[in-house]
Amino acid sequence: MMNRRPAARRPTRPLRRILERAAHLADVWRGWYRYGLVLGLTILIGLRDTLREHNLVATDPDPSTLPNLPPCADEDLPAYRTIDGSYNTPGRPTAGMAGMPFGRNVALEVAQPERATLMTPNPRIVSEELMTRHKFQPAETLNLLAATWVQFMVKDWFSHGRGVMEGAHEISVPAADPWRGPRPIKVPRIVPNDPRADKLITFKNETTAWWDASVIYGASQQEQAFLRSHEGGRLRVDDKGLPGFSGTSSPVNEPGFWAGLGSMGALFCLEHNAVAGAIAAANPRWTDEAVFQHSRLVISALIAKIHTVEWTPAILARKVTEKALDINWYGIAGKRLRNSVGRISRNEVVSGILGGRIDDFGVNFSLTEEFSMVYRMHPLIPDVYTIRHWDDSQPAQPSELRLDEITGSQGWTFLQGVDMADLLYSFGTSHPGRITLNNFPQALQEFHRPDGLVTDLAATDILRTRELGVPRYNEFRRQLHLRPAKDFADLTTDPDLENRLRRIYDDDIEMVDTIVGMFAETPPEGFGFSDTAFRIFVLMASRRLNSDRFFTRDFTPEVYSKIGYRWVMENGFTDVLLRHYPELTGALAGAKNPFAPWPNGK
Repeated sequence: MMNRRPAARRPTRPLRRILERAAHLADVWRGWYRYGLVLGLTILIGLRDTLREHNLVATDPDPSTLPNLPPCADEDLPAYRTIDGSYNTPGRPTAGMAGMPFGRNVALEVAQPERATLMTPNPRIVSEELMTRHKFQPAETLNLLAATWVQFMVKDWFSHGRGVMEGAHEISVPAADPWRGPRPIKVPRIVPNDPRADKLITFKNETTAWWDASVIYGASQQEQAFLRSHEGGRLRVDDKGLPGFSGTSSPVNEPGFWAGLGSMGALFCLEHNAVAGAIAAANPRWTDEAVFQHSRLVISALIAKIHTVEWTPAILARKVTEKALDINWYGIAGKRLRNSVGRISRNEVVSGILGGRIDDFGVNFSLTEEFSMVYRMHPLIPDVYTIRHWDDSQPAQPSELRLDEITGSQGWTFLQGVDMADLLYSFGTSHPGRITLNNFPQALQEFHRPDGLVTDLAATDILRTRELGVPRYNEFRRQLHLRPAKDFADLTTDPDLENRLRRIYDDDIEMVDTIVGMFAETPPEGFGFSDTAFRIFVLMASRRLNSDRFFTRDFTPEVYSKIGYRWVMENGFTDVLLRHYPELTGALAGAKNPFAPWPNGK
């Protein structure tokens, strides 16, 4: 099958092509992260341009299957974000909306779901021998808020749905395996879209692909209406920020809900109401709807900013990446100039993506299967949590909780009783796990879903990657213009781990799963994950901003309101935390990044 490319792509200028080639050679020769700041940034720009040219692959559905959305002139586009994500890109009303297929970052001919090799090697054996956490390995440059934040983002960006049990995958369990759940392990099957005549198989993203904070605003008009107070543009929450849920809309019914995810949702529900109060006070004649929708724009943009210039630099803690991400938002002109005088150039490198021109690089915006795969970061989650009081750092009662005690309905009950400042303090002063082999939380290897299914999430991560057509590790690296591993010794310097990898993969380096290969890599100094995974971040981090009119052309005081625009430009995660929990001021004093360990945690 030929790689489907868009019919019209901007021609690559000769100078840019030279830069791309030089960046590739410099990266292959030494690794981009071994150069100084200026040269490292130049190489990253070249690598990003190469990835934009070759690794944004269209999976557009047959036009006859698309929703019947009428074309809309630019001046008639909706003034706010739609609930289903439609009309976010001028001229492409269905791009990024809920129900559209995931895109790809690899050629379609290598992006086929595995069938004959789906269980090779057995995902449970990979989980038990290569993933099981025997001793907690902390990520000492991060705090636990970094782990809660990434799940908060993932819930906003993509969902393959719960899958179906009809024709469920069955993972056999060896007789000597300590697995205590039902045998075989049943994993719901993800239902693909109907394949087209060219045999392109895709899977739907059940949520919107845009950065629209749907995680707190809901995924339907009915759900959003229930969450709103319908007064002053506010959300309906208690004094902790916890929304009122009932029936199927309750988050405890969704696999993956736990106290960390709930704490982030509550924090930003409170922040929404603070924004709504400020906008309503400045615009006393505005309706509830106008205040709510402007506040939703502000919260979505503030979350995107926090992820871009705070969370990502925390997990990719190098000067080069910190500067590169800062340039994405502010440009090389910098934060101070941008906040004082605005854009000084149309060029995104000079003045940043924010407020610039819309650009989807010739491919309808979507998130990709490869992007969803690199965000499978379960090792960040500890098995045991220590809760301490914010004022004296003394243990609360009970001071230690297992992960399974703060998930699902127990997690919701815990959130209703805990002092939220204590919880945030405890997370800010504790470490998540390192993203590496043999550091997967054991509680998630025997995970009890709200629907009663018992599963192994480590084995499921392996199975899903194969099922969704993400190539195995070596082919994945080839697709990202990286050298493949020649031998298992290229993956690790640990002889025991090398021997286990050889045995499990039957001495075939080409069969190593992508997640396993990435977890085995030694990442660049300061990085929380592998250089291979980083290539997807280089490509997709800017694309999510470039393609969204509310971060580009429509990021203006006129669209956001004057006070909403300033709120985005002037606030960060520390401001959000301290606005609602000022008692944390002492613990956060002097913190350069709120996702790094808080300096004054005792």
